[in-house]
Amino acid sequence: MCGICPRGCRVNRDSVAGFCGVGNLPVVAKAFLHKWEEPCISGTNGSGTVFFSGCNLKCVYCQNYQISQENFGREVSIGKLRDIYIFLQAKGAHNINLVNPTHFVSSIRDSLIGLDELEIPVVYNSNGYDSIEGLEYMKGVVDVYLPDLKYFSPETAARYSGASDYFDIATRAILEMYAQVGPPLLDSNGVIRRGLIIRHLILPGQYKESIKILDWIRANLPNDIYISLMSQYTPYYKARCHKEIDRRITTMEYRKVVDHLYKLGLENGYVQERESAKEEYIPDFNLEGVKE
Repeated sequence: MCGICPRGCRVNRDSVAGFCGVGNLPVVAKAFLHKWEEPCISGTNGSGTVFFSGCNLKCVYCQNYQISQENFGREVSIGKLRDIYIFLQAKGAHNINLVNPTHFVSSIRDSLIGLDELEIPVVYNSNGYDSIEGLEYMKGVVDVYLPDLKYFSPETAARYSGASDYFDIATRAILEMYAQVGPPLLDSNGVIRRGLIIRHLILPGQYKESIKILDWIRANLPNDIYISLMSQYTPYYKARCHKEIDRRITTMEYRKVVDHLYKLGLENGYVQERESAKEEYIPDFNLEGVKE
């Protein structure tokens, strides 16, 4: 009975889909060299990104809704997943970037254990809604954690992702991630080898929540922590049903959050320019790297 993520839906995913919408075997929508991640992750060659289908959050504005909520993708075996990693490594990937891995941690761990041919770091790129049990399961096989920290208030988290406990769950998860891998360690080319980077996407009308999230980070983690502050929000999926987020962020909202980031002395990491809200950065989910 599955209880690996905070949803704890307790179903047998060998025969029934969980809250995440998928079974136990990994479902992959795309595997390719992604050059639009943070500079220390994409490097010059690109990040070997594996997009998993299904999701344990149901964000109404998800730009990847075709895979996160409509579950487009192809079920793959553990052996096929290993082949994907090695193929991406052979293409020059700086790392293996597991996007939305939370609901597949058991299979992912099995795919990584004993894979001596894999010589590049493994990135765990999640929405932050991770259980401590699931993260402990990944200890020793993940080199880099790249979680979101989306919401501060239970009301906002419930409204947009159906998870009123998001902040409590995600902050505990982030502290566990930091305990496992520590601060970023970059190689001589500026590519990350190990460590934690926290992503935060500024939402329309929610800049005060963003400020509270930055305050939490400053109070609970070293001030040299890496933060990726993202301004790329674009209304997608069901955002049109929520008038207050059916727009991009304003210059004022962007500046308020960026100014607070620097006021707190959180100067490591990345700040997206407001002009980064472009549809061209969204991958075309077409089974690239997954087809036989």
